[in-house]
Amino acid sequence: MKPTKAQIAALRRRDPVLGAAMKRLPPFPDFPVPSLRGPHFHMLARSIIYQQLATKAAATIYGRVRELGPGPRFPTPEQVLAFTDERLRGAGLSENKTKALKGLAEKIVSGELPLRGIARHDDEEVIRRLTTVWGIGEWTAQMFLIFKLGRLDVMPSGDLGVQEGLRVLDGLDARPSPDTLLDRAEVWRPLCSVAAWFLWRLSDAK
Repeated sequence: MKPTKAQIAALRRRDPVLGAAMKRLPPFPDFPVPSLRGPHFHMLARSIIYQQLATKAAATIYGRVRELGPGPRFPTPEQVLAFTDERLRGAGLSENKTKALKGLAEKIVSGELPLRGIARHDDEEVIRRLTTVWGIGEWTAQMFLIFKLGRLDVMPSGDLGVQEGLRVLDGLDARPSPDTLLDRAEVWRPLCSVAAWFLWRLSDAK
């Protein structure tokens, strides 16, 4: 999903400071991200792997886990459950991430977490369902909403990159707290995901 030109223009008018930054940053891309098309399990597993890791290190481990499968695609939930913990740990996963990945796969295979049709639910319900999985917190669920389901009004206030982006945008001495960020985000609704994307770009540029 992509916001209309009128929606982007309205966002710039509501927050001229963000609007000025948007003009010098790359244009907002389509959501969901094309490279993340495919099974929902794949996206969630990828998010678990990438948690609290530098991008390069996470990409390396992700690639190793992907290679554990019999084909070019990321392993299915059934295949993940068939792997021993030692095999997943050998690919670079921590003990906690191994537990989280297998827990996710088990809930999907058992039917306890049906992912087919999850896009029909609102943001709060999607977050509630996903966070029943050990190791999946609000941040991971929010990344799924933004980058996989293409939701345009999600504000991941606990994300350090978004916090740093706002620090740069507003010229703050320190990163804002999640609560401060949420208060600041009210002017961006209903395009909080769009604002977050530009804040990430500001953080990257710095």
